[in-house]
Amino acid sequence: MIVGIDLGTTHSLVSVIEKGRPRLFVGEDGNPLVSSTVYFPDHGTPEVGTSAQKKRVSEAERVVFSAKRFMGKGLEDIGSWKGLLPFDFSPSSDQMVRFQVGKKSYTPIEIGSFVLKKLKLLAESQLGASVSKAVITVPAYFNDSQRQATKFAGELAGLEVVRIVNEPTAACLAYGLDKKTQGTVAVFDLGGGTFDISILRISEGVFEVLATNGNTALGGDDFDQALALALRKEITQSTSLDPFEETTGRALLLAECEKAKKLLSGQETTALEWQSHGKVFRKVITRQEFNQAIEPVLQKAIEPCIKCLEDAGLSASQLTDVILVGGSTRVPRVRELVKDLFKREPICSLDPDHVVAMGAAVQANILAGKTQGMLLLDVIPLSLGIETMGGVVSKIIHRNSTIPISATEHYSTYVDGQVFVDIHVLQGERELAPDNRSLARFQLKIPPLPAGIPKIEVEFVVDANGILSVRAMELRTGQTATVTVNPSYGLTDQEVEGMLMASFENAESDFDKRFLIEAELEAESLIRATQKSLSQGSQLLQEEQKEAIESAIRRLQKSLTTKNREEIKKATEWLKSTTEQFAQDLLNHALQNALNNKEIT
Repeated sequence: MIVGIDLGTTHSLVSVIEKGRPRLFVGEDGNPLVSSTVYFPDHGTPEVGTSAQKKRVSEAERVVFSAKRFMGKGLEDIGSWKGLLPFDFSPSSDQMVRFQVGKKSYTPIEIGSFVLKKLKLLAESQLGASVSKAVITVPAYFNDSQRQATKFAGELAGLEVVRIVNEPTAACLAYGLDKKTQGTVAVFDLGGGTFDISILRISEGVFEVLATNGNTALGGDDFDQALALALRKEITQSTSLDPFEETTGRALLLAECEKAKKLLSGQETTALEWQSHGKVFRKVITRQEFNQAIEPVLQKAIEPCIKCLEDAGLSASQLTDVILVGGSTRVPRVRELVKDLFKREPICSLDPDHVVAMGAAVQANILAGKTQGMLLLDVIPLSLGIETMGGVVSKIIHRNSTIPISATEHYSTYVDGQVFVDIHVLQGERELAPDNRSLARFQLKIPPLPAGIPKIEVEFVVDANGILSVRAMELRTGQTATVTVNPSYGLTDQEVEGMLMASFENAESDFDKRFLIEAELEAESLIRATQKSLSQGSQLLQEEQKEAIESAIRRLQKSLTTKNREEIKKATEWLKSTTEQFAQDLLNHALQNALNNKEIT
């Protein structure tokens, strides 16, 4: 048996398919939504779920929640969250975020493993059988390090993670199971901590992701924090206390704001109460006030939706359906935004909190061989490639390519006598290496040959989980080097969110820089080759021919100092035309020598 798990920021669920329908396993309170909150008592094992959630205020310093937001992150990614969340971060958080609880510290991977272990136990107790395999969902915009971290969390929990599936794709699977939907569907997934927008084509049981986009730092938690920040000044003026000054006060305000958010999704007003050190702040909050507080946060969802439509080559009118996923889509203002963006009433006939887990169960059933007639084709969200000479990026697998996928490109050396080639693996949409995300570096040993002679094959393989493996081989010797991309911690949220936007905003200047570098490399290579030919065959030239070639070389060398691509190209073409006859003479001379030295029998 393979279970489907939605490892969520605020809540998690576990599900299987029974008698052709999804079955959600419930926690001790009878609710399938298990809080992704972990409480660490002074002694004993950690508590997960409702019991831990109840201690978020009373023992805030011993409770960790929303750990998914920090999966695969480093210290520099904590940013503004550090002052908004009630728990502490360990000073040792460098390559990997660590939450400080008493004298111990825990990584997001460990927190995730506690939640997954809880879900595993719930499923086992209600099935009456052991569970060892799972499909786990992640936001579509999770990068390699975050996917690897999620997979490792599953392994720590005693689960074999047979597939990592994008949350919007899982949701579409759930709707496809119920409705046999055919058409082009947008899945708007706004959860507790992340936002994804995916566009899928569904036809005859085939689910194909056309494009995906999103924001790994946008969700319901941000709504709570936005409302808390909006109330901060009022509370301080009323009570002379800063609610963010102390852990308990901050935790209480965030909990009250979360409660108000949920109540305002079904009513126009609600009462909020905050108290500390004997002082009490009370306020009746209207839905309009809540909407005003969250509007700047919600606006961050618009650009990814527009870009996703552009990447899919579609207009909003060409969509057949828009599906809402994630508990935060219960907020009326969110539904208004979706309706305005896509010009249609969104579909939410399945519980938005349950739909991802249900889809994960469908995928699990497919992998277990129990569901026939369905095929899932997913895509990678960002291009993958390597750095070539001059810091230029050579893209090997382009974004929105269907996975699993493999692709191969061939390269050679730039300098004579190289004995190693550095392979720098990159992810992103920009044209130059420093503007992209570094995934891995490794070296390939090669024989010391003249530039351009070694033949180096680089193969990229992205498996069904979106994990990347890279192999480099020197074809003459068969010498091979490989790397499986491990979690690369320390990526800031701004880098993840801005990768696509930056590629559009900087497209013109990026291409200008790339074309300049390529022109410079071509010029430098031509100068070296011409100088080498002069040293080997100057006897074939008359003095004026030699002087003309040397003059053309000096002109090209001077053009390189101008950093003007057009000047460099003109000077390059001039040197090529000047050496054209010389190159022909060299070739004829080499052929004549070869014939003279050949024995005739």
